[in-house]
Amino acid sequence: MSKRDSFLLRLRPEVMEAMRRWAEDEFRSTNGQIEFVLARALEQAGRSKPIVPREMVDEALPKSTESKDLP
Repeated sequence: MSKRDSFLLRLRPEVMEAMRRWAEDEFRSTNGQIEFVLARALEQAGRSKPIVPREMVDEALPKSTESKDLP
């Protein structure tokens, strides 16, 4: 496993609670969700090459609602 840096992050309670709920919705830890969101923001801002593993991106995307009843 790669080395990971750690640091103290101070967030407003309402931001932290929103991150906790979002992480639960996507079956991630709160720390993992914060890292995912930061990595995506860096990529979208052109500040970083893609650093989020493709499987994490795929998991975050909505699943198609294919139905066997459709032709």
